[in-house]
Amino acid sequence: MVSKYNIPLKVIVENFGLSSIYLPEQWQDIKVQSTEVSRPGLAISGFLDVFDSYRLQIFGKAEHAYIENLSPEMRLDRLDSFFARLPVAVILTRNLPAFDEMTECARKYHVPIFSTVEKTSSFMAALIAYLNTNLAPRITRHGVLVEVYGEGVLMLGESGIGKSETAIELVKRGHRLIADDAVEIKRVSAQTLVGSAPELIKHYVELRGIGIVDVRRLFGMGAVKDTERIDLVIMLETWNPEKLYDRFGLEETTENILGIEVPSITIPVHPGRNLAVVLEIAAMNNRQKKMGYNTAEEFNKRLMEQEL
Repeated sequence: MVSKYNIPLKVIVENFGLSSIYLPEQWQDIKVQSTEVSRPGLAISGFLDVFDSYRLQIFGKAEHAYIENLSPEMRLDRLDSFFARLPVAVILTRNLPAFDEMTECARKYHVPIFSTVEKTSSFMAALIAYLNTNLAPRITRHGVLVEVYGEGVLMLGESGIGKSETAIELVKRGHRLIADDAVEIKRVSAQTLVGSAPELIKHYVELRGIGIVDVRRLFGMGAVKDTERIDLVIMLETWNPEKLYDRFGLEETTENILGIEVPSITIPVHPGRNLAVVLEIAAMNNRQKKMGYNTAEEFNKRLMEQEL
């Protein structure tokens, strides 16, 4: 799948410690746009009808052995047809040597070749996870993201309702800040959302009347975190005495973010409520539900049994 985002090939090379075998001129300008990678077994056997040039091409032990067993003329013909499709880059795993015909075709079509000492399966798994994270669909939401008892809690609500103040109170209680004011949310898989802060405001919190606060310097490195999975959405709203709020927790609500339904809770705010404690309880209760125990359902079951 081609993403509307991209990542420089040079960054991937640096992060995975790839060794260069052949580098064309201006290879640093090459961008990777696909979250998928390929082992081109069918391509080097001659079937190129559905070849995707946007994918990184991984040559493992099987592909290497197949090419090695071809005659020099056939090897050149197959590799020339493969490189003529202009793959974004070729990576050899297990430190496998590149054939002379391979480097010849790479020079002809200006396709970079790299190698890694890693085994094919483990390297592909790590590379796919990296691409899914860096090329994931994303949005930015106005809110605050904190980690509470291992749960990623996204606080949403109108400006001035107390999100940042609650985040500071949670940090003082030993929890961690991920993002304040703007939360960048990425869909890294069909079930997972990961939030982070824009680089400019990472580890900063704005407190009205005080100004910008550097949480990392005030509370230490243990008070911040770069990214966190979003497990729960807390909607903060001004207390409305005419509105009926759920008092038992039987009503299951979700917030749709990038096509993923995330459990959500609406918490009314008014003077005197300790929101930090409420969020701690909400995080623990959400974690308990994921582990298979629902307090509201258990309580309702007791009520039903007592009526009988």
